[in-house]
Amino acid sequence: MKVLGIETSCDETAAAIYDGDAGLLGHQLHSQVAMHAEYGGVVPELASRDHVKKLLPLIEAVIAESGCEPEDIDGVAYTAGPGLVGALLVGAAVSRSLAFAWNRPAIGVHHLEGHLLAPMLEPEPPQFPFLALLVSGGHTLLAEVRALGDYQIIGASVDDAAGEAFDKTAKLLGLPYPGGPALAKLAEQGTPGRFKFPRPMLDRPGLDFSFSGLKTAVVVATRGLQLDEATRADVAADFQQAVVATLVAKCDRALVQTGLRTLVVAGGVGANLHLRSELTALGKRCGAQIRYPRTAFCTDNAAMIAYAGYRRLALGEHDDLRIRAAARWSLEELQAVGRRL
Repeated sequence: MKVLGIETSCDETAAAIYDGDAGLLGHQLHSQVAMHAEYGGVVPELASRDHVKKLLPLIEAVIAESGCEPEDIDGVAYTAGPGLVGALLVGAAVSRSLAFAWNRPAIGVHHLEGHLLAPMLEPEPPQFPFLALLVSGGHTLLAEVRALGDYQIIGASVDDAAGEAFDKTAKLLGLPYPGGPALAKLAEQGTPGRFKFPRPMLDRPGLDFSFSGLKTAVVVATRGLQLDEATRADVAADFQQAVVATLVAKCDRALVQTGLRTLVVAGGVGANLHLRSELTALGKRCGAQIRYPRTAFCTDNAAMIAYAGYRRLALGEHDDLRIRAAARWSLEELQAVGRRL
C-alpha cells in the first residue's frame, strides 16, 4: 500500500509517499521561515496563502521523486489537527479532493501522533510500549505509547511549552526568528554558571512542566545589564541548561514511574544537541534505550503523516467525505486501531 501524506499544520508545507513494503519513497518540504522572519513569528494568514501556492507543486514533485503515477497511490493521509485552522484547511481540502478524484480512501491524522510515530521511520524502530517525550514549539508532554492510537499523557506543560520558552527568550536576547535554534547556537559560545536559573517544578512530585517562570527569571536576571555578546551567550547557555535539566529530570522520573525501558524523543526541540547528549547520558545511567527520529523528521514533515496514515488505512480505518480540520484536538481522544476514530 502506497500512501500520500500531506502536512500543512503551521509554517511548513510538505508531502511524502510511504510504501508498506519499500518504506519511505520520497519526501518534499518547503519551509516558510524566511517569509515569517520579517514579522518575528508565524503570521497565520500568510502561512495559509503560502500553503495554497506551494502544496500542489510539492505533491507533483514527490510523486515524481517516488517513481509513482497518481494511479499507484492507494490512500491519502493529511494533518487534520491540531494547528492553525486556516493552514490545516488547505491540506485537508486538497487531500480530500485528490482522494475523491482518485477514488481512494483518505484519513485525517493527528499531528502529535505523527510525531510520536516518526521514529518508526528509522532502520531500528522502537517496539510498543514505550515512553515518549514530545517537545516542540507548541507542545511539551510525556506519554505512555502502548499501541497505535493508545496514548496516555502522564505529564504536560501547564503554561509555555519548552519551544515557546526558547523562542521568547531568544527574542529577549535580540536573536532572529526562529529563536530556538538561534539560542542553541549562541549557547555554544557561552559559559554556564554565571546565571542561576530555576529548574521549574522539580521541587515537587509529578511529571508536569512549567516554563513561563523560567522565562520570567531571565527577564529579571538581565534587567539593567549591558547585554554584550558574551553576556548574551552566557544567558543562552544557562537558560538552555535549565530547560534541558528539567526535561531530563522529568524523563528520569517517568522511566521509574512507568517501568518502561525505551524513551522516544520527538518534536523540533528533540533536535537540540545538548538535550540529546544529556538524554543519552540518562539512558546509560538507567539502562534505557533512547530513540530519536532523524533530525529532518524532528520538525514538522509529511513523512510521519504518511506513515501514521498508512498504519491506520492498512487496518481499515478511513474517513467519510467530510473535510476535517481541528485547531485543538487532544491526543487522548484517539482510539486504538480496531475501533473507529
